[in-house]
Amino acid sequence: MQFEHLVAVNDADVPAAEFLTRAQLWAGLMYRVEDARPFLPGLDGCQILSRGESGVDRRLNFGAVTIDDRASFSPNQWVRFETPTTPTHGGGLLTIQIEEPESTCLFLRFTYNTVFARGSEAEDAPYAEFLRQAYIAADIDTVRVIRVLVATGGIDAIESKLQ
Repeated sequence: MQFEHLVAVNDADVPAAEFLTRAQLWAGLMYRVEDARPFLPGLDGCQILSRGESGVDRRLNFGAVTIDDRASFSPNQWVRFETPTTPTHGGGLLTIQIEEPESTCLFLRFTYNTVFARGSEAEDAPYAEFLRQAYIAADIDTVRVIRVLVATGGIDAIESKLQ
């Protein structure tokens, strides 16, 4: 399934929400790379297995289920999460890109490229719309979590590493 949508981060039409800077938004995305637990309900652990200049290999623990993935990034531009196909996981790719069409106007573009478990594509097809709505809700929640991390100082350590 391929799916793409935008989430407004700073919207002049919603003045009640505190504006985030691009640096704060990027630090929040990097927090998700380093420790995805606040962003993924049910995630018990996020262990960095290896680290390079443009990405990390991680092990995600959801109870008894373990998923290894690769988080790669281009600083202040995008982050990509790649999960290989396994017998128990269909694999997939999520790219989150920062878009700034004008000063202080920030968006996140979420692009999904996923497959259902091998051999069940036709069986799972009716659930595609449900998955899209779940992705949208989770992505809106990503921005909410970043706002909480900024407000509580939770991303300060990540921000200082990025400078």
